[in-house]
Order: sequence, then C-alpha cells, then structure tokens
Amino acid sequence: MSTSHSKWTAADLPAQTGRTIVVTGATSGLGAVTARELARAGAHVVLAVRDTRRGEALARGLSGSTEVRRLDLADLSSVREFAEGWHGPLDVLVNNAGVMAIPEARTADGFEMQLGTNHLGPFALTNLLLPHITDRVVTVASNAHRRPGVDIDFDDLNSTKSYSPWRAYQQSKLANLLFVRELQRRLTAAGSTVTVHAAHPGYAATNLQSGSAGAGQRLVLAIANRLIAQSEEQGALPSLYAATQPLPGASYTGPDGRGELRGYPAPAQLSANATDDTKARRLWDASEKLTGVGFPAILDH
Repeated sequence: MSTSHSKWTAADLPAQTGRTIVVTGATSGLGAVTARELARAGAHVVLAVRDTRRGEALARGLSGSTEVRRLDLADLSSVREFAEGWHGPLDVLVNNAGVMAIPEARTADGFEMQLGTNHLGPFALTNLLLPHITDRVVTVASNAHRRPGVDIDFDDLNSTKSYSPWRAYQQSKLANLLFVRELQRRLTAAGSTVTVHAAHPGYAATNLQSGSAGAGQRLVLAIANRLIAQSEEQGALPSLYAATQPLPGASYTGPDGRGELRGYPAPAQLSANATDDTKARRLWDASEKLTGVGFPAILDH
C-alpha cells in the first residue's frame, strides 16, 4: 500500500465556494457525510435521493447551500428525469449510492438490483449529465472487487441463471472500476479535461450492511461493525479526497491501513480484472445496450 497523503482529513478540504456538486444516495451513511462536508466547505450540494422527505430532513441540518432532488437509480425513467431537469454547469458528480449483498430483486427495468443500482444506473446518469460536468466524476467502489474469483459474467450479467448476493455485489463493484477506466479513456480521446476517479471507504460502519441477505450475515456484519469498522466520517474521506484533490485520471483512492480496511486516503490497489481494457470496453458496450444510453455525441469526436 502506498504512503498516505499526510493523514488527510475533512479539515483539509479546500474551499469549494462557487462549485456545484451532486451526491447520490445522500440521505445516510457515507453519502450524508460527503454532502455535509462539501456543503460545509462552501459548495452548493445537490442531494440526489430516492426519499426526498428524508433528504429534506437531512438538508435542514446542514450548513451551507443545499437542495434536494429525487433520483432512483433502480429506475431509468427517474435517471432520465433527473438528467433532463439539470440546467447549467455541474462541477462534480459523486456516484455514491449503492446496495450490498441484498436478497435477489429486480429494478424497474428488469436488471438485477445490485448491478442496476450500483452500475447501470450510475452509468446512465453519468453519461446523461456529462455535457454539463466541468471538473470530475467520482464513483464509490469497494475493495470487495479484489476477492478471489471476482469477474464480470458477460454470459449472465443480470444473474438470471443463478444468483449469489455477494457474487452479484462484487461483480457490480468491479463494474464500477471498469466504468471509471473506460470513461476516462473516452474523455481523454475526446480531448476533454474532465477526469474520472474511484474511491472506496474500506470497512466503514454504515447502514449499507443492514440490507444484506440473511439474518446470520446481518448479525456477523453488525458485530464486525462494532469491532473492526471505522466511522462513517473516516470512511467518507477517500470520496472527499477524490472529489477535491488534484489527481490523475482513473485514480483509485482508499484507506491506507492494513488490507485497506481503515485509515486515511491513499492510492488503493486494483485487481488485474479492474485494469483489463478489453473487459472495460466490453462492459461499456453491454451497458449501452442495456440502458440505451451511451457516451454523449457532443463529446465523441
């Protein structure tokens, strides 16, 4: 693991005055902390959330400039409505929302829920918003993508033949990183100055684990949250770092501690599959076909 960036914390956030930032899934956990700290630093933060009442309740407790807009990443019509309602520049998009190891379910469009929420929804949202984005895109991934055997099952992307909660989650997180890689390649080829980054929180105690499949799994995760996990505030640091610091395109930031479970922002480790350009392009093509959304023609020249 590379050396940490001088124990960088939220107190080191540079002023974000005049910048507009969208944070998806900002009603709780890492998203709520990310939105809070960016607003505190002076950004105008848009909380893109499924439950606007919860979003409004959270926004009332934040200092700085905020607004709440509805977005359900498990419904492409909601993604399109959000994007069509966007006007003017957007400095940063933080693709934070996600689900983890949940019982088998389908999105409004028939996608496996984890692939749909964690990858296909953000894929469509990012490409639809890209003509407005002026600085960067940050996608929250996971070190779960590095578990042995994790790969993209191109023959059964949506887990219609068989379903494993953890395998589907790990695949979706690998998809996040391949998306970052291919989007950066396309932006660079188009001559765009927009950069794309990934971050992961390590093991942070959030409500993400509460949706995991099986009471036994939830109990184990609850115990681990108490004994091993770091706080939501610490877990949000890699996202905040990736959203605000000068970084090369396709960077990946995570905690600097053992196993990248805890610590301060530092370069994170990618699996061999996450750096496979052929897989990245193949996943992009499959995602375009599934969502009906692609790289914007205004940039593709």
